Amino acid sequence: MIYPFHSPLGPLSYAWNGKLCRHIWLEQLKTAESAQDDPVAQWLNAYFDGNISPLPPLDKPATPFQAKMRAELLAIPAGTVRTYGDLAVKLGTSPRAMGQALGANPLPILIPCHRVVAANGLGGFSCGLAWKKKLLQLENAL
Repeated sequence: MIYPFHSPLGPLSYAWNGKLCRHIWLEQLKTAESAQDDPVAQWLNAYFDGNISPLPPLDKPATPFQAKMRAELLAIPAGTVRTYGDLAVKLGTSPRAMGQALGANPLPILIPCHRVVAANGLGGFSCGLAWKKKLLQLENAL
């Protein structure tokens, strides 16, 4: 099921099947479902209140590379950033390929791809640079 979540930074939606979070969209999708008090909503509430809490159960990464990338992203503390190049070196790929892989992250915020920036600026963000800026500002990383 897809549920709405009203964050202080704007509306978002997430897919929760009762066991796993499968996707997060940084936009309000049309859905007949109402807001929930499930592990995803609880985590998002804690995050937007500035609290770190254990992640809700997440859908598994699709590939071994995505699993490695997820582990590296989760190792970036809130309030800090890494560059595409830094992450690419750790994962044995190019910065451009790293950016493409990050753009395919189905779980933004939960898997903090917004904490990866270009060497000379913000870089890109599949959900839009406005969201990336707001998330980094929320975490005091800008």
